[in-house]
Amino acid sequence: MSPRMQFRGPARQRGAIGLMAALTLTLALGFMLLVVDTGRLYLEQRKLQRVADVAALEAVTRDGNCLPPGSSAADYALASATRNGYSAADGTLQTACGSMQTGADNLRYFVADASKKEAVRVIVTHTVRTSVAAGIGALLGPGPAALTTRLTATAVSAPAVLPPLASLTIGSTTLVVDASKSAALNLLLGQMLGGSLNLSVAGWQGLVDSQINLLGYLNQLAVDVHVSAGNYTELLSKNIALTQVLDTAVTVLQAAGPTTSVAVTGLTNLKAAAGSTSVILGQLLQLQTGVSSSALNTNVQVFQLVEAFVQLANSRNAAVANIPLNIPGLVNGTVKVKVIEPPQLSAIGNPALVNGQLNDPNRIFVRTAQVRTVLSLNLPVLSGISGLASAITNNALVSGLTSTLNSVLNLDLGGTLGSVFCLLGTCDETNLQILPTPTIDIALEVGAADSHVTGYTCASDATKTLTTQTNTSLVKLKVGKIDTANAFASSADVTVQPLALIDIGKIKCVLWNCIASTRVPFYGGGLGVKIDTSVASTQSTHVYNQPPEIKKPPMYYSLGTQGIVNSLKGTLSGVQVEAYKPTGSSLLGGLLVTAAGTLNAVNTTLGLAIQGLLGPLVDPILDGLLANLGITLNKVDVGANLSCKPPGRPALTI
Repeated sequence: MSPRMQFRGPARQRGAIGLMAALTLTLALGFMLLVVDTGRLYLEQRKLQRVADVAALEAVTRDGNCLPPGSSAADYALASATRNGYSAADGTLQTACGSMQTGADNLRYFVADASKKEAVRVIVTHTVRTSVAAGIGALLGPGPAALTTRLTATAVSAPAVLPPLASLTIGSTTLVVDASKSAALNLLLGQMLGGSLNLSVAGWQGLVDSQINLLGYLNQLAVDVHVSAGNYTELLSKNIALTQVLDTAVTVLQAAGPTTSVAVTGLTNLKAAAGSTSVILGQLLQLQTGVSSSALNTNVQVFQLVEAFVQLANSRNAAVANIPLNIPGLVNGTVKVKVIEPPQLSAIGNPALVNGQLNDPNRIFVRTAQVRTVLSLNLPVLSGISGLASAITNNALVSGLTSTLNSVLNLDLGGTLGSVFCLLGTCDETNLQILPTPTIDIALEVGAADSHVTGYTCASDATKTLTTQTNTSLVKLKVGKIDTANAFASSADVTVQPLALIDIGKIKCVLWNCIASTRVPFYGGGLGVKIDTSVASTQSTHVYNQPPEIKKPPMYYSLGTQGIVNSLKGTLSGVQVEAYKPTGSSLLGGLLVTAAGTLNAVNTTLGLAIQGLLGPLVDPILDGLLANLGITLNKVDVGANLSCKPPGRPALTI
């Protein structure tokens, strides 16, 4: 082989290698272009799918529907998509409501039905530039090449399926605050906190008109007191400063926007008067064990929550509200109030787990506070009561007691009462005194009214019912002489002593002269007034037909308790003057049993006079003062909610 032939061989190989390198580089660039272009389309599709997913989730979360004229689901979905980059100029958005069905192949699919909102479907389209590959394919095809491609993303969202939920609340939530109520609320609630309040009418009304989301509040409180998220059992059993629970309420309301600014101001003033008392929220709010956090996603009136906070704090501190009374005919009257047992404001749970008994650990139970009230009233001088002097002069007062007193004291009461005459030597005579202006005490203990769920039905949303049993507890009324210093020492019953009105004493006389210093009070007994009675509890079963969903305002049932009020009024109007046994001490003895009609004349005069003084107290105290604490004996308001298929956290189903 010649040298020339050997030289040309490698040159030809170098040319082939260069050509192959160029073809390889071109192919690599083509694949790179394909990857980049396909990645662009993939990212655009992912972005569009994310827009559809979030829009569907928001439409369900905000409880949207597809019914005219609002069609709120479409509005919610569009607002969400717009925030995430969707533009109507280069795409479309379609929203439909309906339900999820499972086919014969065990696959779920969406069935459109505008009347339902069990699921929401969102279809979003977006126009992008055509990919290189699609463009080349279009150039090689018979038709014209399209420069754009329309992408489509579909998302279906539905709330998680949860067990049924029932909720109870107690106490009226309707209140209009005027100047007089504002002053009463400042005085009463301020003293129950152990400080002073000066909220304006607008401040109190702001609390009445504002709502706070319970779930949001508890989540924020968990952060503030360093409790792990979602651990509501620990949170509700934790001792938390009252200032902290109020401060958290301020934080949550501020996040809700400027419309709650008046309520925020009111809470800030309450916080300044709260002192160092701590509370346990589990005594106000009951969450059934195992119930999901979504059950707490309900609203509570801020005033009702604050009212419960104050009552709970008062039951745990030593503060007693001391309020002056200004009632015509009375001088320097006062009323003292303390919460003996705090309220159970709200309860949420699965009604399928309850057995209807009060000792049920899964019970759904609410109650008002148990409040003890003691009134101390200065009565007018008894000797000024018209008709009493003539009753004494005519022996009507003690004529029926003559034989009893004579047998006990060996005294001669046959003559005119008050005559002091000894024929010979020294003798004992009776001496009657009408006691000067006494202070009469009235103790009223209003037991808690309670209600609990006993049953439910959930055949359909149109026929659901919730059954409750509501009880009004025993109301105790005591009238007489009460040691107000110890009346609130504990939850034990209050002891009442008879209030002495007339003192039949013994005085030593020599001839016709009597020595005043020898008088022994109540030696011959006396007359006094004492009431120690109670009004039995009442019970009522009520069926709520189609109670609203958990997130909606509750359906209220008012249990009329007018019988209790009338019984208490009747007790006061039936004040009886009673005779007490003779004793050598300075106090009244035990009650003396006398014949019927013995003291009719005195009851007609003295009893009616006291009745006229005590009767007007029933309405202002029971219906005024206690109403500021969410308690009224005229009725008990119990609100109910029931969700047969409560909406849980929304999830993507398709």
